[in-house]
Order: sequence, then C-alpha cells, then structure tokens
Amino acid sequence: MKKMKLWMMAAILFCGASGMISCTGNANTNAEVEQADEDTVGFAEETGGYNVIPAVDQYLVDSIGVQYTKGDVCIPCATIVSSMPDKNPNIMKVLGDFWVFNFKVSGDTLKTVSGGDHPGMMCLHKGDDGIVKVISFEQVESGHGNEESAKRIFGDMYEAFHGINSDEDTREQARAMCIAKYVKDHNLPVKYYQDYGWPAKEIPAL
Repeated sequence: MKKMKLWMMAAILFCGASGMISCTGNANTNAEVEQADEDTVGFAEETGGYNVIPAVDQYLVDSIGVQYTKGDVCIPCATIVSSMPDKNPNIMKVLGDFWVFNFKVSGDTLKTVSGGDHPGMMCLHKGDDGIVKVISFEQVESGHGNEESAKRIFGDMYEAFHGINSDEDTREQARAMCIAKYVKDHNLPVKYYQDYGWPAKEIPAL
C-alpha cells in the first residue's frame, strides 16, 4: 500500500458563498496529480493556493452529516488521496475518502449515533474574495457499481485509495485523530469515544 498523507479535517468553520462553476477534467492524469507527502499525519494549510480543510469540513457537516440520525456533534474525517488543478485556475479537484460521524455526548464519552463513508471527488472553487467552497461532489457508488465507479473517479490513484479505504487500522487511526482534533478545538470535556456494542477507546492526546 502506498503511504499517503492523512489530512485530518475536524474544524467546523464558516465558508461563504461563491458562484457555481462546473468541474471538468479527468482524474487519472498523472501530470496533474499533486501527491501528498509520505508518513505525515496532520493537515495541509494550503493545497495549490486552496485552503481546502474548512471548505471540505463544512460540506461534510452541512451536506452529508445531516443525512444521518442527528447527534450532539458531527465530526468530519477526510483522508485526502490526491489533489489536482482544473483547467480553470479557480478550481481544485480533491480525491479522498470522506467520512462523517454523529456522536452523542454522554458524560466523558462520545457515543456513536450514526455516520458513514462517502469516497469520491470534490471540486472546490476559490472566489475573488479568497473564500473556498465545495461546488460539486461525485461520490463512489454503493452496492453493485462500487468498484467500477471508484476506478473511474480515482483513475490512476485507485490503488492508493483502495489501500487506505480497505485498511481498517489506517481508517481507525485517521478517525481517532479527527476526533481528537475536534475535541481539542471545541474544548469538549470528553476522554473517550465508543461505538455501539464495542468497548470505549481513549481519545488520543494532541
């Protein structure tokens, strides 16, 4: 499995409006791929001049998290596989494995209420005011068309995506770090997180 940078997206920040612009281009052009550094867990301040973290976080919370049973908090968690510029200089395409988790706060523990995985390609637009916003999201299909659509969307980065998505330890590490960052950023008085029917896990210290 290729080791990719895990960009942990946990802050829920306000992103202003920008015009709708179509996202075009093929995700499998190697020359366009801006591959992440190896073995780095954290987040990228800029991606090709795009501050993608707040925009992706906000989209995951506002557009994806609301589709699930509501909890006290919604924590997004994205592993960015690669990013690439579009022909339009104001557009950035981001390939990733995007998760959301809704939790109930119960004493010192975050208890999972709902959530799920939504891998695919997000297109982000940077407006004249510098604000970046997700303007479209092509998701990998669930069920029968899953593998075919994943290969089409991720192109040459499919193996990197599959290596991350199919590795339970990698996913759980990313999730734990996302939770830890969210808890720290929002000063939540919790120490553990727990899935239904499983023992509670300690939230890593940052």
